[in-house]
Amino acid sequence: MSAVDDARGVLERVFAPDAVKVFAMFAGIWLLFYWFGDQLGYTNPFILSLVRRVTFLSAVYALAVLALNIQWGYAGLFNIGVAGFMAVGAYSVAMLSGSPSGTPPGLGLPLPLGILGGVLAATAIGLVAALPALRLKADYLAIVTVAISEIIRITFNSPAFADVTGGASGFDNLPVDPVRTLLLTEPGSIISEPTALGQPIFAFAAEHGIQRLTVVNTIYTLGTLVVLLGVYLLLERTGKSPFGRVLKAIREDETAARSLGKDTQNFKVRAFALGCGLMGLAGIIWYAMGPRASVVPVNFRPELTFYIFIALIIGGSGSNTGSILGGALFASLLFEAPPRVATIIGNRYEIAADPANLVQALAPIVDGELMPLAGFLLNNIDTLRFIGMGVLLILLVQRRPEGLLGARKETAAAVSLAEDTRTGTAPERTTAAADGGETDE
Repeated sequence: MSAVDDARGVLERVFAPDAVKVFAMFAGIWLLFYWFGDQLGYTNPFILSLVRRVTFLSAVYALAVLALNIQWGYAGLFNIGVAGFMAVGAYSVAMLSGSPSGTPPGLGLPLPLGILGGVLAATAIGLVAALPALRLKADYLAIVTVAISEIIRITFNSPAFADVTGGASGFDNLPVDPVRTLLLTEPGSIISEPTALGQPIFAFAAEHGIQRLTVVNTIYTLGTLVVLLGVYLLLERTGKSPFGRVLKAIREDETAARSLGKDTQNFKVRAFALGCGLMGLAGIIWYAMGPRASVVPVNFRPELTFYIFIALIIGGSGSNTGSILGGALFASLLFEAPPRVATIIGNRYEIAADPANLVQALAPIVDGELMPLAGFLLNNIDTLRFIGMGVLLILLVQRRPEGLLGARKETAAAVSLAEDTRTGTAPERTTAAADGGETDE
């Protein structure tokens, strides 16, 4: 294949319809939250901070959704223990790379070793859980995985292990994120002297009135986007590999895949372990080193798992691009946007009504009074946000179960058999054999 063909292939991937949708979606999110900041009266640095926050949340949700997609979207494994495996990754980094003088004390290992250890720990727990659990089907597997997640959370929360895990208080000696290490001579203090790399960056920020903390968090967010891109490319390659094709065969009909000589149990265990390792990585980036780093048991309650499932359903199971789309849409429009909208409306219209319940809010409508209802909706926006998630989930399951970019149908051919419009000839037929790796020539 020539260099021109290679370049054409790269451009086709970059400008593929699904990729364009994701780029457009992120651009729309940035514009929307920039407008939110402007309407809330924020000055420019604070508006950028708001945009950075929603970008970070979109990226880490997308990362966790990608990890779940390799299990449920590819192999059909119904894992409802996502939060537990994220906790294993975050806690492992805190234990391995936390300060030895903290409470509880860490081992003080270099952060790269801590991150590697956290991912491997989540992978190992996934392997141990998978061996007995994956012999079960559907709802039974779901029950076992949610039980494993709760065992992990309760263990970390238990006073009996407080000397190691910190109990209910978690860790106060989290490792310093790598951005501070690169930019500051004393990473533990945001006001310390910058390094040679940090001097021009902080000087530029000071000229434009941007605080150091905002700079550090923004660079960390950009790094998170790079990690997200790397995981996406890894899973795209995995999905199109013989391993990925066997996983999809197991998802559709495990008996048929087994009849073709595939060790389906082995493939499921490997897929489950890979997904758990990536969940551990998401937990590390989100909770152990993020802009609001906090490793405590309350962060890993079961609802986190269901948030990630909702995001995957929105984007479409089986699609890595859909996973990113769903994670970003959930974090921005369903989670972050409602409180901002409520604040803007409350500031603009000065709604003072505060009815105690829905009956008191609806009764005045008969007399044409809408303010009590508006006040009730604004004051209960957090509760209504979760109700809205449930309604959206029901509508998606009924109207569009495949999600926005679902990819549950697989072609039998490794290349399109349609006529090549550039040359006017049909390409050479190369079909993927049932064993997932060989081709018919």
